[in-house]
Parts: sequence; C-alpha cells; structure tokens
Amino acid sequence: MSAARVTVLGGGNTAFALAADLALRGHQVLLWEHPDFAETVEPIRERRVIHLAGTEKAGAASLTGVTTDAAEALTWSDALLAAVPSYAHAAFADQLVPHLRPGHLLALLPGNLGTLAFAGALRAAGTSGVALAEADTAPYVCRKTGPDGAVIWGAVRGLGVGVFPASETDQALATLRTFFPGARAYRHVLEAGLSAPNPVVHPPGVLLNAGRIERSRGEFWFYEEGVTPSVVRAIEVLDAERLALGAALGVGLVPVAEAFHRAGFGPAGDLWEAINGSRMLTALRAPGAVETRWLTEDVPYGLATWAALARQVGVPTPVMDALVTLASAVLGVGGWAGERSPAALGLAGLTPEQMAAFLESGREFTEGGEQGVP
Repeated sequence: MSAARVTVLGGGNTAFALAADLALRGHQVLLWEHPDFAETVEPIRERRVIHLAGTEKAGAASLTGVTTDAAEALTWSDALLAAVPSYAHAAFADQLVPHLRPGHLLALLPGNLGTLAFAGALRAAGTSGVALAEADTAPYVCRKTGPDGAVIWGAVRGLGVGVFPASETDQALATLRTFFPGARAYRHVLEAGLSAPNPVVHPPGVLLNAGRIERSRGEFWFYEEGVTPSVVRAIEVLDAERLALGAALGVGLVPVAEAFHRAGFGPAGDLWEAINGSRMLTALRAPGAVETRWLTEDVPYGLATWAALARQVGVPTPVMDALVTLASAVLGVGGWAGERSPAALGLAGLTPEQMAAFLESGREFTEGGEQGVP
C-alpha cells in the first residue's frame, strides 16, 4: 500500500499508538495536540520519535512533525484522524473548525456521534465540503508506556465507520482504508454511534466494581476478574435496550457479543465467552479510580445520548436510565442530558425517517419539515 500524508490529532494512548503504527507502516505522519495539552507531546517534539511495542509493527517510529499549531496540522494533510475522548471534541472543534476546508476528511476514533456535533459547528462557521467520519471504537487496544512510548496489545479487525453525510461514504472509506485496510461502512453515523461497544460494557463494569476499584486502585484484571457472570447479565439487559432503540430508529444493530467477535476481541459465543477468551481484553487492568473515561465519556456521550433518543421515539430503557443516574451520583455530577442531546446533534423532533434523510444528505429540516441547505 502506498505511503500517504496523514495528520493524527491528540496526544493520548490511541494517538501515540496510531501515529507510531502508521509511521512504521511507511506513512508520513504529523502529530498535533491541542495547545492546552502541549505537555503530552513536549517529550517528543524535538526528536519526533515514538517507541512502539506490542503485536503490530514495533520499533522506533519517526514522525514527520509534532506541533500544536492547528493551521500547520490541517495544511499538512487532507486526512485528519482524531484519537481523543469525546469530552475533548468541543475543545478540538474550537481549534480545528477555523482551519477546516472543503476536501478535508476528519475521522473521530471513536466518535459517539461527535460527527454531528462537529457538523453543527461547521454550519455555524459557514463551512461546507468537509467530510466527517466516526468509528464505533478505537482502532487498537493500547496504552502509552511513557512520555515517548506506547504498546498495542491488539488491533481492531474490520473497524466500523459511519460518514456524515452518508452520501460521501464511498469516497471517505477509500481514504480511510489507506490507514485501516479492513474498515467497513455503516449506513450512516447514527448506526456507527449506536454500535459503540464501550458504553455497553464499561459503565456497568465500573459501577458494579466501584468498591473494588477504589479499594485496590485498579490493581486487578478488569475483564478477567471484574466482568463476572452477574455483571455480564446486567450488560446483556442493557444491550437489549440498545438493540430495541436501534430497531425503533430503523437501524439494524448486532448484539455486543457478536460485535466483540467481529472486531477480533474474542472468540464467537456469548459475551462471557467472548470476553474471557480475549487475549486483548484480559490484558487490561481496571481503571485506577471511578473518575475514569469509562464513565466520564461512556455515560454522558454514550448512554445519556442513547437514553434521550429512546425517550424521543418512545422506547423504554430502565437499565440505561438507572446507570446514567447511578453514574451521576457516584461522580457527583449532573446535567449530562445536554452534553450530546438530540437537539445538540440536530436530531430533536425528527422522525426516524427524517433522521435517515438528514444523515444521508447533511441537510437540516426547516420548521415546515423541509430539508434546507447543508
């Protein structure tokens, strides 16, 4: 596969692993981090080397550049891969939107419907012609090992990607397959967002292990020891609510156990078999505190959004609602309904048929129910 220019956005676990892996595979990689978090890339700014270990290509990966200048980063390449948590999307949009232009492809890895939030920011800025894509999960199970190092325990097989507007899917997927050869397309970004496995598995796992996490500071194997048969049962009930929401929206979703197997996380079977047979997942320690991305991202940008969409279309989600309420109590926060609400995503008041039309064309509905200019 020919080498390509690509800009990786972020400075955390996945961004480091992605930048290093792509560089070792021959691509020309520029790494950009938000200026407020410049300390994450400062250790590699001068030498521009990330030491990668694990199951993928390993070695010292030489990057083309490391910067906190958004104009430089977006001038370097039309392909932009953002590997940051959903709660960083708004801050990233503030930096990126002024420099996004027609021909850019911005992919969120993962997205949690962040494409629709970015689309709103682009509309407000009067910018069109930018393709937005989001994956259902991160491309790797990985961690940073130090200021200039990362490890990949496994790569996702067949990364699922939705594109906004969906009419741009073929062209966007052709570009993304340069970096993720097995990438497959969802019908649209709503299907991709509702297919994310993290909000299904992480919140029940963390909340039902909260005491152990705090007592041990995460010193146990999260999936192998913490996702016990009773925790799996809770996850499966939550997953049934997600599947019911998908059916009401006209979106065909697959059960989380099947999704884990398709992604290469574990063997075919029920969720217990997929998790306990996974070399990637059973290698993961628990988070060191309950104030973890597995709650602070996966609840307000995952479960809370799904629950709000379910209320809009009349689907009961008692377990989903309970997990959102419980996570709010455990973390001592509230007001999550507005983080990524249907209104914030341009979906409020739309029927499933209108949602599908909006996601396909990118054109919003007017008060009269007609689609306007994208």
